[in-house]
Amino acid sequence: MADPVALAEVIADPAGLAVSLRDVTKVYDNGVTALGPIDIEVRRGEFVSLLGPSGCGKSTALRLIAGLSAPTSGTVHVARPAVTANGGHPIGFVFQEPTLMPWATVRENVRLPLKLAHVAFSAAKTRVDEALAQVGLSEFADGYPRELSGGMKMRVSLARALVTDPDILLMDEPFAALDEITRFRLNNDLLALWRNLRKTVIFVTHSVFESVYLSQRVLVMTSRPGRIATEIGIETSEPRSEDFRTSVDYAGYCRKVSDALAPSYSGRAV
Repeated sequence: MADPVALAEVIADPAGLAVSLRDVTKVYDNGVTALGPIDIEVRRGEFVSLLGPSGCGKSTALRLIAGLSAPTSGTVHVARPAVTANGGHPIGFVFQEPTLMPWATVRENVRLPLKLAHVAFSAAKTRVDEALAQVGLSEFADGYPRELSGGMKMRVSLARALVTDPDILLMDEPFAALDEITRFRLNNDLLALWRNLRKTVIFVTHSVFESVYLSQRVLVMTSRPGRIATEIGIETSEPRSEDFRTSVDYAGYCRKVSDALAPSYSGRAV
């Protein structure tokens, strides 16, 4: 795995930015241009969604921010990327699949990042218990992944990302494979966590409805090579609730985002 400190530049942050991509491109070894040039700025504590068609580079952008890949050109700035001695990490990553160890308990799966950072067992246990409580899985700490539903497995993955107390939470379509009821519930829980913890969240999704419900801003991307086609602010009273899903404002924002996304699908098989 690439060293995130080597790939993400440390900068002073006078503008309150958590993440900044400036004139970034990504060209893979096979010649495919996945991104760019693309410019993204995300402020500390902000919830931003990247929305676009399959293959437009949304996941690639997350990997660049996480330091798992290097840009071909341009600059990626991430505020405070230093890893701390107690296993703290500036970035937590929740992938599309939970990627849990089937032979390990829920508690052991969540403790993995701290174990790899050689955090003492007693200190790690306290933080694991706290992370499991945050995602509502305390009573399942000693269970195994095979005993969990799809939504519960994703909660474990989220707890594992939170256990390092990251400043920035990157989420790559974490709820895409879940049924609608479970997805709505996890959307609500994620918003509650964000309000309580005030992490910076960058969330990748294919869903117009999910992006509008969760985000303060939706960045609509073009088809490959991915660029930012438009930025749409979602201005609502906080905290959002189920009432927002059935409101006129929600319907209006969904239409606006859908209209902005439509050109990315023109003439493409989906």
